[in-house]
Amino acid sequence: MPPSSRPRRRLRRLLALATDTWLARAYLAVVAAALAFFLGAWYVGPDPGLAGFYPFLATAPLGVLALLASLPAEQSSLTWLAPSIFAVGTAAAGLCNAALLGRLAHGRGARGARPA
Repeated sequence: MPPSSRPRRRLRRLLALATDTWLARAYLAVVAAALAFFLGAWYVGPDPGLAGFYPFLATAPLGVLALLASLPAEQSSLTWLAPSIFAVGTAAAGLCNAALLGRLAHGRGARGARPA
């Protein structure tokens, strides 16, 4: 097997874990709604305020990495880039969290029901 197909297989496996269960899909919907609210408040609204709090809270604990990645862009002359970096990082954190939820849901389903 060529080495270039291994990363594709890993990505496909990660995406399958993140979208196979209803729990993971519902979580991704919550993350997408939080990101839509953040981007709408940032680009359309007059004052974004604490709009980044909702995606940060929805993707905790991995959302901390998205916040830390966007801070250097906020302090430089590229302030327009900070919301994009935060949105991409939050989406990646949400995808990883959904994959973890999918993995947990598959693990619970594989054990089966225990007798009472």
